[in-house]
Amino acid sequence: MRLLSTLMTALLVVVLSGCQSADGPDKATPSEKPTSTATPAKPAPRPEVGTCRAMTYKQSSAATDESRRVQCKKDHTAQTFFVDTFASVIDGHLVTVDSDHAQSQISAQCPKHFDDYVGGTEEERRLSMLSVAWFSPTVEQSDAGQDWYRCDITLVSSPEKLGKLTGDLKGVLDTPEGRDRFGMCSTGEPGTPQFKRVVCSSNHSWRAIGTIDVQPAKGDAYPGLKAAQESGGSCEGDARARADDPLSFRWGYEWPTKQQWNAGRHYGFCWAPSS
Repeated sequence: MRLLSTLMTALLVVVLSGCQSADGPDKATPSEKPTSTATPAKPAPRPEVGTCRAMTYKQSSAATDESRRVQCKKDHTAQTFFVDTFASVIDGHLVTVDSDHAQSQISAQCPKHFDDYVGGTEEERRLSMLSVAWFSPTVEQSDAGQDWYRCDITLVSSPEKLGKLTGDLKGVLDTPEGRDRFGMCSTGEPGTPQFKRVVCSSNHSWRAIGTIDVQPAKGDAYPGLKAAQESGGSCEGDARARADDPLSFRWGYEWPTKQQWNAGRHYGFCWAPSS
């Protein structure tokens, strides 16, 4: 068995080459010391207020973001309006960025700062297609010491699509022009196949003119389909007040579904044909 003999000889040579000499342990020379050639990963830069991005609708709903940064004078779909640090230590314990503690801080702060930034009343913000998205570092970035979070303004111009943003959006909903530009409209009557929610600056035939709070069932539970439908009684009066002829007008009511309710929308929309 020459092959086996050759292998055993080679193994013996390897083993012997690793043995210590009779004079004691081998002392490695400086050239024999192990060296590392790995370059530490460069952490992502902290986001800056005023940065713009070409972001998709799907990217806007993710917890972290790697969308492409662009110059704000070019086409973009997201603008960063607020950056801050989340509390990474709770009751003396370090929490991870993907923990409920960290994410609940971010999800509470970004909508609050969004309201202050775009302006308008609560009702006017509800009737706007402007929205807020928030992002935090990846787990790897958080482990490297990054503890920022970022709040972006986006425009949901049509179902599951972000529209282009231009200009300074600070206080934009304080003005009639801004509310008209970013208002919520539709391509058809609510409840019909032609209905598609769009921003009012695009072609439309109906407009959301008001909202109605829907009372929950026990606790904060969805009240049920029938109760949600019946909550829109005052929409008729709102539409009549806007109509050219109070004896002949059309109106519609869009109540929240259970899925929308669970996502936080506890109100319905009143609709009327656009003037």
